Amino acid sequence: MSKLYLVPTPIGNLDDITLRAIKVLQQVDGILAEDTRNSGMLLKHLGISKPLYAHHAHNEHHSTAGIIKMLKEGKTLALVSDAGTPGISDPGFLLVRECLKLGFAVECLPGPTAFVPALVNSGLPNDRFCFEGFLPHKKGRQTRLQQLVAEERTMIFYESPHRLMKTLEQLAEYLGSDRQASVARELTKMFEENIRGTLLEIIAHYTAHAQTIKGEIVIVVAGKA
Repeated sequence: MSKLYLVPTPIGNLDDITLRAIKVLQQVDGILAEDTRNSGMLLKHLGISKPLYAHHAHNEHHSTAGIIKMLKEGKTLALVSDAGTPGISDPGFLLVRECLKLGFAVECLPGPTAFVPALVNSGLPNDRFCFEGFLPHKKGRQTRLQQLVAEERTMIFYESPHRLMKTLEQLAEYLGSDRQASVARELTKMFEENIRGTLLEIIAHYTAHAQTIKGEIVIVVAGKA
């Protein structure tokens, strides 16, 4: 019976793959991957050999039709991203929506997601929070920041290394340089780093240690008091 599985993959440490995820990847007819090379290396590490199909932000509208065709043929498929849970700042939403609209079964496995350990590690309130993902790069960026000024929940952002300083400086400008925050980098990896303090203190840290701004980054910021 056709089915689409959403399978989270490790965000760094390969030991974080779940037994259930391995079982599903072993049993499906094919695997939809954000980057077939990266996913191919993970599958090789797990000793799994399955057909890989590219499904990423640049082709998801086109590839969805081919995926639906395979599901209509009765195949079971697994969607994986490079790291973490598909659909969280990665492709997945459009495909899931189309599958549900057409009546295909969809099942999401629990597993690694970068913002969860970053939030818990931050020491900031985590009973109520909002996940913002990546801020708009240009159009709508200032508008979104202005909307977040009144946000009382802890806020979580994803950011790339080359945009980290700009984002921290803008958060300090709009939310206040004394706002408590945390920057988590290279989570679950050998050189995992969590820098905590006010936005001003964190900016000062990375100004003095610019060479360390590498890898995947999660910013957690306290809400308005």
